[in-house]
Amino acid sequence: MSKNLVIVESPAKAKTIEKFLGKDFTVRSSFGHIRDLPKKGLSIDKENDFTPTYEVSADKKKVVKELKTLAKGAEVWLASDEDREGEAIAWHLTQALGLDPAKTKRIVFHEITKTAIEHAIQNPRHLDIHLVDAQQARRILDRLVGYELSPVLWKKVRAGLSAGRVQSVAVRLIVEREREIKDFTQSSNYKVTAVFTTGVDEFKAELDSRFDTPEAAETFLRSCIGAEFTVTAVSQKPGTRNPGAPFTTSVLQQEAARRLGYGVKQTMTLAQRLYESGYITYMRTDSTILSGLAIDAAKTYITKEYGAKYSKVRQYKTKNSSAQEAHEAIRPTDFSKPVRGQDEQQKRLYQLIWQRALASQMAPAEVEKTEITLSIAQPGQSPLKEAFDAKGEVLTFDGFLKVYGGQKDDTLLPSVAIGDKVSQQSIAATETFARSPARYSEAALVKKLEELGIGRPSTYAPTISTIQTRGYVEKRDLEGEERKVRIISLEGSSVTSKTETVITGADRSKLVPTHLADVVTDFLVKYFGSVIDYDFTARVEADFDEIAEGKQDWNKMIKEFYQDFHPLVAGADKASRKEASQARLIGNDPKSGRPIYARFGRYGPMLQVGEVEDETKPTFAPMPAGASIETVTLEQALEMFKLPRTVGTTNDGQEIKANIGRFGPYVQVGKLFVSIKPHDPLTITEAEARELIAAKQEKDLNKYIAEFASGVKIVNGPYGPYITDGKKNARIDKSVDPKTITETQAKDLLDKAPAKRSFRRRRTKKA
Repeated sequence: MSKNLVIVESPAKAKTIEKFLGKDFTVRSSFGHIRDLPKKGLSIDKENDFTPTYEVSADKKKVVKELKTLAKGAEVWLASDEDREGEAIAWHLTQALGLDPAKTKRIVFHEITKTAIEHAIQNPRHLDIHLVDAQQARRILDRLVGYELSPVLWKKVRAGLSAGRVQSVAVRLIVEREREIKDFTQSSNYKVTAVFTTGVDEFKAELDSRFDTPEAAETFLRSCIGAEFTVTAVSQKPGTRNPGAPFTTSVLQQEAARRLGYGVKQTMTLAQRLYESGYITYMRTDSTILSGLAIDAAKTYITKEYGAKYSKVRQYKTKNSSAQEAHEAIRPTDFSKPVRGQDEQQKRLYQLIWQRALASQMAPAEVEKTEITLSIAQPGQSPLKEAFDAKGEVLTFDGFLKVYGGQKDDTLLPSVAIGDKVSQQSIAATETFARSPARYSEAALVKKLEELGIGRPSTYAPTISTIQTRGYVEKRDLEGEERKVRIISLEGSSVTSKTETVITGADRSKLVPTHLADVVTDFLVKYFGSVIDYDFTARVEADFDEIAEGKQDWNKMIKEFYQDFHPLVAGADKASRKEASQARLIGNDPKSGRPIYARFGRYGPMLQVGEVEDETKPTFAPMPAGASIETVTLEQALEMFKLPRTVGTTNDGQEIKANIGRFGPYVQVGKLFVSIKPHDPLTITEAEARELIAAKQEKDLNKYIAEFASGVKIVNGPYGPYITDGKKNARIDKSVDPKTITETQAKDLLDKAPAKRSFRRRRTKKA
């Protein structure tokens, strides 16, 4: 048995570290957290200083048993990540394995390299209980909020909903931004641009003012017919551009989205793999600081590859003075290797990290900025009050841009002097529209949360993932809308006007709130406003920081929070379900006289005839396509209560009914349901319905390639054929004809297929 047992969080990290340690060390993984609050029940003793009760997760009992066996008679080294979450994992390991926290060795490192691991082994410390307390405080507070707040939503809005201290604030940001967009008043004006020539060179310029009406723009263009354009000012001055700091977690997420098109979760998954492979430093950090060794290594590489003039040593200050994560920025572990990674996506992210860290130690880029001002005047008359400005910039020394480029194209202006005349080639006044506030992308939401002081590096990605998986937010590509744009042009002495159709508002991967988000946000703001207040949420994060620094007692902090929070739960119980579901009376049923409401139901917006308290139970109908609770009319509602509608019959005489369900419009024949998108259930014809039913039946017939007596099936799936026994799936190689596979071969492929992964991820990162 080994004399030393090193316990890390992930198997990938264990493999990498094991390469650096000798035969006297055994490295094993805890597979993340091994203990947590039980899934069921509060498990927090509110009467006894909010003491939590933890249990070993069911899927970790085997891991704990193995680690206990290995720990007997061995020196145990706890090597989980150096952040609050990692410190808590280490503490939980001491509790589960029966180790003394005051005596057990704790080692930390920012990178998985031989030098860093050996340095950590030579400089062990003990557990930092303040970091553990900060993690416990977050976990307990979030459990209290979720445990008491979610049931209120179940009773008042819809069963199965969840709320969280950070996730609900993130949803609120997205909801409020969407309302800003809806309330935005559209306006337009006319921007005037021109092309001039010196006789040799052409250049572009823009008028220094805009016009509110097409008439004013056309009047200006006519005043330019026959006018002289004279250079009245020429400005040339040097300028510099400085590189950005090395990446923190949030800035990495933003830049990976902007430059590579990666989502926040994707970025963190790739960064985790790069870290565990030993290619980059720890990827959850608030810090922009580089170690002295890293700065020296960057300087050596820059000087060797590009020359001494490209080197400039810098040390950036971390904005957050109480940064709770690792104490170095994200950087490569070896600057001499510009390309590393196991696949193309990892390589692209690694290169971005390498470029950013290296550029931070490079000289500024140098530019020459030029600006030319042109007056407008009819011969012999005073100049107009408007003037044209032309701006250009020439890169004279690329500096850090040599490795971290992406600057705009340089615009070189001609050499002119004050008093020179230039000729007008064309002038155009183009209608431009004011832009409404932009919807959040994942990266933009991370930036906003960071600006508000909400969340920490470990919480951004899980929060954004959670609000999407729980149906509050959808990530969508927005098609935009057609808009008529008027362009008034002057060429020579002729003024013309034309209208062009352009698409505006098109965008990709934007976060759009669902109606559920609107309903829940309004309810929470009204009854739990202080809990999902931006400043309050930021103050809670600051409290966690103080606990981590030993400046505040976690039990006291939780107690003070709960004293304010719990009365809100009791107050929310007074809310009516009608109020919570945003029920709007739209009129009365002409036949029965009963009220008709538009309201939010279990699966979204819906219509209701009658009151819940009436002797006659209410009846329900789906919301018409394109309508909302706020916009649906009585006439539209009455049409929907005609559903389900009998469309006709099949060839064998079965009745065909059309309706709208949870997943959209459909027709039904017996137990067969067929989607009819984009048809309207109120207007679809019998012939159209029969055609869609026949297509569905044919598809279902071809679904199963083979079915064996043992229950094993070969199925035509959306991504190709596969084998399944209902519990496990096996892929079929593209070179194999699935029709030729025997039952024995199918079972053999299932036996060899990898089992589903089932280790628990970090729970508190879903705040």
